[in-house]
Amino acid sequence: MIYLDHAATTPVPQAVADTMYDVLRNQYANPSAQYRAGYDMRIQVEEWREVVAGALDCPPSRLSFTSCGTEGDAWAIRAACWRNRRVGRHIVTTAVEHNAVLETLKQLQEEGYSVTQVAPRADGAIDAQAVLSAVRPDTALVSVMLVNNEIGNRYPVEEIGARLRGVNPETLLHTDAVQGFLKVPFSAKASGADFVTVSAHKIGGPKGIGALYVGERVKNPRPLLPGGGQEAGRRSGTEATAQIAGFAKAVELRRAALPETMEHLREIRACAVELLSAIPDLRVISPETDSAPHILAVSLTGWPAANIVTDLSAQGICVSAGSACHQGRLSHVVKALGLPPRVQKSVIRLSFGPETSRADIEACAAALRRHHDERLPML
Repeated sequence: MIYLDHAATTPVPQAVADTMYDVLRNQYANPSAQYRAGYDMRIQVEEWREVVAGALDCPPSRLSFTSCGTEGDAWAIRAACWRNRRVGRHIVTTAVEHNAVLETLKQLQEEGYSVTQVAPRADGAIDAQAVLSAVRPDTALVSVMLVNNEIGNRYPVEEIGARLRGVNPETLLHTDAVQGFLKVPFSAKASGADFVTVSAHKIGGPKGIGALYVGERVKNPRPLLPGGGQEAGRRSGTEATAQIAGFAKAVELRRAALPETMEHLREIRACAVELLSAIPDLRVISPETDSAPHILAVSLTGWPAANIVTDLSAQGICVSAGSACHQGRLSHVVKALGLPPRVQKSVIRLSFGPETSRADIEACAAALRRHHDERLPML
């Protein structure tokens, strides 16, 4: 199998699986238990927290483990709105956020909030000034993702963070950094963000574990899940110790090889642009600059994306038609770019990891060329 869908999820290295197995089999005590084994596990969880917090460049005390990026996004948004409930009921975001953000905001609109969605430019970029201009005296929250999960744009979170307090000092800032964490340079502490969401399974960790950074301005964020008071009272529920261990191990492995991995991803992406651009009717959608190195969206204009994905899958090549979360529906991200309908319906996403080779890209390019040459366009 040639796997070119790392933005959906990533392979788990053997060292991560081994670490998780050891915890499942040999370190299974509940961290809240009062006996020695529970105490030892509680200490171990804090050591794993330090590893993840170190990669995010934030104090471990401000990092809480979650079940996934979706939970982190929902928690951050609702905690921000609760904290700023007296500031107002207005939220600023972008039209190209992950559905985890947009669907939470849709719920809040049903509860009386108003939401301003800033549209991207034609190249998918989000202008920081456009975001800041949408902020009002009653704006409780701004939520802008770090890296777009479908087209790879890197958004100006740091610029927004640096200028936001000058526009409205009460407005809080959230960034969904799930696709950017250990893929692009980023510091939670330096970004100015009050909430940062990350997830393990995008960097070689297990599914079912993520983390949320909460900045100093939000002293005691309202829990999304009340209960037994785990995670310093911020996120109740018995800690998923094996997943946390796997998350920390994945972070260790990715950080140890980060410069080499980033250079490899840039080379693989450049190779893909070169080879795919030679295919007739193929259009590169992702921007050349200000983009994450692991995501490349293209359109084989006239050929339905679902058909392309199915054809390549039959040849053992895994790509996606936009986000895996869309499940066959036309992407709101692609729609927001204002592309012609024939282009929109033909967009596929290739995404790369440390394991991706030039041979993988060559095989994908050859398969796309055959798809173009042997099948009539249907759009």
